[in-house]
Amino acid sequence: MEPFIVSARKYRPQTFKDVVGQQAITNTLTNAIDNNHLAQALLFTGPRGVGKTTCARILAKQINQDGRAHEDEDFAFNIFELDAASNNSVDDIRELTSQVRIPPQVGKYKVYIIDEVHMLSQAAFNAFLKTLEEPPAHAIFILATTEKHKIIPTILSRCQIFDFKRITVKDAAEYLKYIAENQEIDAEDDALHIIAQKADGAMRDALSIFDRVVSFSGKKLTRKAVTENLNVLDYDTYFTATDLILKHDIPGLLILFNETLARGFDGHHFISGLASHFRDLMVCLHPNTIELLEVGEEAKKHYSEQSKKTSSSFLLTAIDLANDCDIKYKSSKNQRLLVELTLMKLASIDFDGEKKKSESLGNGRNKPDFIIPASFYKVNRPIVVEKELKAKKTEEAIINTTATSTETIKEEQGIQHQTSTRNTQDQAHRKEEVGSTDVALEKDPNPTPKAKINLKSTERRVSGLSLSSLKAKKEHQLNKKEDVIDESNLPKTKFTEEEMQKHWADFVDIVDKDGRKILASNLHSDVPKLTENFTIWIELPNGTMKKEIERDKYDLMEYLKLKLNNHFIQLRITVNEATAKKFAFTPEEKYLKLREKNPAIDLLRKEFDLDI
Repeated sequence: MEPFIVSARKYRPQTFKDVVGQQAITNTLTNAIDNNHLAQALLFTGPRGVGKTTCARILAKQINQDGRAHEDEDFAFNIFELDAASNNSVDDIRELTSQVRIPPQVGKYKVYIIDEVHMLSQAAFNAFLKTLEEPPAHAIFILATTEKHKIIPTILSRCQIFDFKRITVKDAAEYLKYIAENQEIDAEDDALHIIAQKADGAMRDALSIFDRVVSFSGKKLTRKAVTENLNVLDYDTYFTATDLILKHDIPGLLILFNETLARGFDGHHFISGLASHFRDLMVCLHPNTIELLEVGEEAKKHYSEQSKKTSSSFLLTAIDLANDCDIKYKSSKNQRLLVELTLMKLASIDFDGEKKKSESLGNGRNKPDFIIPASFYKVNRPIVVEKELKAKKTEEAIINTTATSTETIKEEQGIQHQTSTRNTQDQAHRKEEVGSTDVALEKDPNPTPKAKINLKSTERRVSGLSLSSLKAKKEHQLNKKEDVIDESNLPKTKFTEEEMQKHWADFVDIVDKDGRKILASNLHSDVPKLTENFTIWIELPNGTMKKEIERDKYDLMEYLKLKLNNHFIQLRITVNEATAKKFAFTPEEKYLKLREKNPAIDLLRKEFDLDI
């Protein structure tokens, strides 16, 4: 029984033509050999399993072939391989440089291949610099590494650098198909593409996975066998999940996710694969981007069919939701709930064709990323509530006013008369539309000069600058009547200063409890005094406080007139900025006040050299 040789060794390329996926580099090296234009120090860098060491061996073999030697001859005695991971000391480099001086016995060049060169120590790099910069004519150095950034710049500047790229899924699948045909294995294209995707650009990994799957399934390589052996989710899982999302079937979607977890798959793997599936569907929407789909022909047909059921807006939202879940997965406390919530959001995209977003929560910072059905927003209010709302609008703005002059009373009478007439007409019109069950507001058509309520119409108002308003104002002025108020009928009860101050304090307490702290503070800043002709006088420290009180003095005066039973009370407000000093003192003023009371404070300040 012959010993088994792994495919990575058995099918290692022997010429540059056999190298997979590195055509640019192999063509450059071939032309350099043919034109005798090869550098004496080369650096091969790139990810694992892409052919760095293989190309170094092929290059070392071909530069010594002069046409007379057999193609099978490998010139092993002219090729020296050094593993820098285990030979990274200065002594190892010194031994290497001592061998460089000896010319080859057969062939033209001695080739030194140093693998994993980034593992050399700093001292070893420095010992290698001189030899690398000026090597003998018969010596060629080929350095290979996966981490170019760890090599010191002085080494990089002395080498010709070749960057190897990852093997594409298409190239890897084609090479696997070639190997399967040589081994007489019946392999499905989708199965080979899954192996190539799992290898992540490394041809050596792809060959190792291929050997493992062949050992599992034998001479017939199916997609199902590959997915079971590699523990990857099949395309069918994501196709089914997408169909459930498009049908808005949230229960079925959650059951599918639970079955996936029961098969031993991770939720992170599921959601990241679903995001990639949406990306592949997006690629299929345009014929020019179908080439970016790295799957087999059979799977490509399924992707094309399902992409026709979707739209670009749906896929963009779905990709964004799935990617956001992928980012938050590791930091989530409840990872399963995070994935399930994302699936529910995906199933709610474009529900019923509506594009309504729920209102922002938490001051607009948290907004749900899914679309809620329109029926969620429909709230049927009872008819009685609608009627109460209409009736409530008619009682919207109520203000308390006191007649201070004959002109004001006459204008209020005219406005109230018009308002009463208009409200009566509006109520009749509203009864015809809503019914006899509507709530109507009763009003007194003949207000007296002492009326305190002025109802404002809640119907649509005409702009004050419109022609209609100017016309109505002119008609109102023509229809005004000269009414005279009989002041002898108004109460004029005498009261003392103590009674006035008591009711003043009561009003301040009422305002303070009502939340009008500024007005209460201003009214409390001075003790009111009673002067002749029932005039109340207060003195304030600044004009701002005066304006605040004057703005609300009508409520104050109405309260005092009612409590003191005297409608001839007047309010006089004066400003004396000198009184402000009793409210706020500067540090200097405080010090002077204290020094007047106790002169010893000045001695204390001078003794300890204190600042004010």
